[in-house]
Amino acid sequence: MRLLTYLLSVLAIVIIVFNISKINFSAPFENESYTAIITALAGGCAILILTILRVVKKIDRTVKEKS
Repeated sequence: MRLLTYLLSVLAIVIIVFNISKINFSAPFENESYTAIITALAGGCAILILTILRVVKKIDRTVKEKS
């Protein structure tokens, strides 16, 4: 499970970098730039969710070891 979360995090980072390169900074809220912004934000949300999942699993392991 840990390997999968790290792999998905790396994939999300690649998606973020790719989409940031697609943003037209002179007109960021038009056509493809708007889609790139939304997709980059979705990648950021995916990283946040995966980080929360890793922390929860770590807490779960710690609680199981103590009991």
